[in-house]
Amino acid sequence: MPKICYVPKTFRKDSIEIIGKAIAIAEAYAQQGYELTLRQLYYQFVSRGWLQNTESNYHRLGNIINDARLAGLVDWNYLTDRTRWVRENSHWSNPTRIMDSVVTSYAHEKWLGQPERPIVMIEKDALVGVIQGVCEELDVPHFSCRGYTSQSEMWSISQRIRGYIKKGQRVVILHLGDHDPSGIDMSRDIQDRLALFISHDQGEEDVPELDRLALNIDQIQQYNPPPNPAKATDSRFRDYADKFGYESWELDALDPTVISDLVRTAILAHRDDDLWDDAVADEDEKRTQLQDVRDRWQEVVDFLDS
Repeated sequence: MPKICYVPKTFRKDSIEIIGKAIAIAEAYAQQGYELTLRQLYYQFVSRGWLQNTESNYHRLGNIINDARLAGLVDWNYLTDRTRWVRENSHWSNPTRIMDSVVTSYAHEKWLGQPERPIVMIEKDALVGVIQGVCEELDVPHFSCRGYTSQSEMWSISQRIRGYIKKGQRVVILHLGDHDPSGIDMSRDIQDRLALFISHDQGEEDVPELDRLALNIDQIQQYNPPPNPAKATDSRFRDYADKFGYESWELDALDPTVISDLVRTAILAHRDDDLWDDAVADEDEKRTQLQDVRDRWQEVVDFLDS
């Protein structure tokens, strides 16, 4: 685990306590396969009563963790920025290595014969890593809306859905967003714009259903995430305040395992397990065939050379 001291620093006692707590939280989530964003780590402090929910405390925690990483106290892999990453081409040292990749990455479209087809949409790019594992495991498309989804992306999603509908499938959008004036309205916006694009070509009866998985008021009552003031400058504030009051809640404040479990449960509710098992068996058979080719790759090369 990379703990590298780039800038030695002496910390105050209260900062040392915060660093120790941060490491304990991050280690616990790392053991479950999660990397945390700084905001997720901050909400873990708030939910435990270690920090009050203020913008100044968020920035203070960020500064302490930044210094602790530079001083070699905190593993660099514990926190991540999911909105920025380096992109590069894939490379292999020789053809057998790419054959290994082919074997492990080969996959059937296992939802192809299913009567229903879920798609997961999440408001924030920073939370994609929380749902990515379960969506990839269950072979479900997932998408970061980054707030209100652009018109181009919404139209592109509608074309994907049209393809599913033409295969006789009923599409369900599983949406997760903040519980604030805009976050609530985003669910409505997704449903309305998809209905516009799809009903124009397919008809009203084929418009996908939208299930708002989170964040909902019953989950707020159950998990008690820390509140924030709802933005009074939001044009949707008045209607929101009439229904929910003057507080709002961020999806980031939920435990990552809670979010992942919500997504898993919702996906499985739309899956025919018998059809799924048949597709998995067929996929395994094809993967075994590819493994045989990989194991005899030198024979393939010798044949081609001859």
